[in-house]
Amino acid sequence: MSEPRYDVIAIGNAIVDIIAACDDATIEELQLNRGGMTLVDADGADTLYAAMGPATEKSGGSAANTLAGLAELGTQCAFIGQVAKDQFGEVFAHDIRAAGIDFDTPMLEGGEPTGRCLIFVTPDGERTMNTFLGAGQVLPAEALDEELIASGAILYLEGYLWDPEEPRRAMRRAIDVARKAGRKIAFTASESFVIDRHGDDFRAMIEDGVLDILFVNESELATLTGEAEFEAGLAAIAGKVPVLVATRGPDGAVAIAHGERAEVAAEPVEAVVDTTGAGDQFAAGFLSGHAKGEPLAVCLKRGAIAAAEVISHYGPRPEADMQKLMADKLA
Repeated sequence: MSEPRYDVIAIGNAIVDIIAACDDATIEELQLNRGGMTLVDADGADTLYAAMGPATEKSGGSAANTLAGLAELGTQCAFIGQVAKDQFGEVFAHDIRAAGIDFDTPMLEGGEPTGRCLIFVTPDGERTMNTFLGAGQVLPAEALDEELIASGAILYLEGYLWDPEEPRRAMRRAIDVARKAGRKIAFTASESFVIDRHGDDFRAMIEDGVLDILFVNESELATLTGEAEFEAGLAAIAGKVPVLVATRGPDGAVAIAHGERAEVAAEPVEAVVDTTGAGDQFAAGFLSGHAKGEPLAVCLKRGAIAAAEVISHYGPRPEADMQKLMADKLA
């Protein structure tokens, strides 16, 4: 097996996040799924955009956010995702390349516009996401650079992108390529509604030993296993995935790898401003340590540090000097 060129290659939705503060009454008035993620069509996205107050627009998408965190931590990364040849597509491509991440997926000409996620943030820092996937949902298997996929030590897959049929086929193909190259497969469940729709696929991948690293939060774990009790959910999966990482928001996180268990408390923050990207950056912190062969407890600590940084400001990507922050916190 050849030495990998990249530490992590991710496949995910290429989306521009539009983030605005709002009050609780707005969530009720618009009948939004508070604290969750809801898929909307183009008309729905336009309606919600018109209802937003002053907004911040930043490139996002779950897996792309994780790569942005990894790149800040000195990890070599590449991204595969579909944007359209339009204004938002150009913004996304510029932002991800400026972050030091290789991105060469050909732009889609004609058809769906670039995806966007409209995020309403209430005073408690909770984010309510409404996502128009746009061009991201038509990522074809033909757009995959198989040599690129085979050159990454870890292939990181975003559960959100499993929902549309065409990118799901592309991700299955990417899994085959990565496994034949002897690479690891990491998967983030993304949201309970995705598990509701495709849980049989995910459970089959777990049973078949396809996944090397699985990221879930507490509610996703319950949906995936059918076990309401957290420890029972862990026990149902831990022996079937080499590395299982389960986050619990303010209650920290647990990881079980090859029979070893580690836990970490949530890092203290002065104020929770916006929880957008907390799970994405936890994965970035964890994988930055895992790629370097750090002990399990250190990988978890890295995840907690990265998550705490991102919830202290608006937006799903880090703003601090993450390498310095890690060095200070881990000293």
